Amino acid sequence: MTSPDEPLHDLRLERRALRAERDRVGWWRRVVRARMDLAVAGAAAPGALGEDVAFVLPLDVCLQVPRAGELHEALPHGDAGREVGLLPALRALDERLARYEDGVVEALERATGRLVERLADDPTAVLRSRNAVADGM
Repeated sequence: MTSPDEPLHDLRLERRALRAERDRVGWWRRVVRARMDLAVAGAAAPGALGEDVAFVLPLDVCLQVPRAGELHEALPHGDAGREVGLLPALRALDERLARYEDGVVEALERATGRLVERLADDPTAVLRSRNAVADGM
């Protein structure tokens, strides 16, 4: 249960901070997973595009397929063995980020619940909060 003394403004700030943190951890997870994908792709480049389906695609689509050399240039050019060697550490980092993300999401859900409960207990709090902001301008 939330306290009627807990300022609405503080609840909103808490939720804003938690949403921003959720977004940051999501971005880092995407970065780590992309790095894992690049490590694997650098070690075992996927095959060329378009070879198996050229006969079923319209010509204008087939003309857009990048050549294998162009695709290869998009892959990392470092030591493929070293990059693959990073996979266990990257997986462990992603698992830690996932647990942290779960905790942030749970905290955000609790904060949202407290905000909703606060507003349900005192619907006029929104009006008082808006008036206080307007008076401060």
